[in-house]
Amino acid sequence: MIAATTQWLMCAYPASGGALASALCEAQARQAVTVAARLRYPTAMDAGLMAMSGPGGSGRLDWITGAEGTAAADPDEYAWRTWVDEVVTSWAACLLTDPELAAQAVVALAEAGPAAGTPVEFRRLLEPDERDRRAAALLRHPDLLAPVAELHLDQLIDRLGRGQALVA
Repeated sequence: MIAATTQWLMCAYPASGGALASALCEAQARQAVTVAARLRYPTAMDAGLMAMSGPGGSGRLDWITGAEGTAAADPDEYAWRTWVDEVVTSWAACLLTDPELAAQAVVALAEAGPAAGTPVEFRRLLEPDERDRRAAALLRHPDLLAPVAELHLDQLIDRLGRGQALVA
């Protein structure tokens, strides 16, 4: 699910530049998706239930971004889209466009224990340097990501605001 959701973000908001820019952009997307997934599915049971039932796919996300026809063109080529999680994608978009929210999310993970992740592990998400910012200009653009981020922003704020204990 993390790989598919990262891939969806990379397709919807591609890197600007060559191979290095693509790698830097993907690293940022993957870090945001990882944090979002760990917040969304904090226990092994949660993750297991998601894996059994499936995350729901990218249908609505594709429609919002205008890519809804791509999956119909060749279903085999786009089968990975069924493993995209809409809520995790929305939360990752929030984290990519709001540094304060990203910091809160990583702190919430760190408080859950060492297995949940550390701020150093998410450096590109939390403290992107100039190359990171240039590479992910589309991926971090608040106006471009707003339609996706706004889908489940309230749930993310609620998740972080309640201070629920996270289990690694």
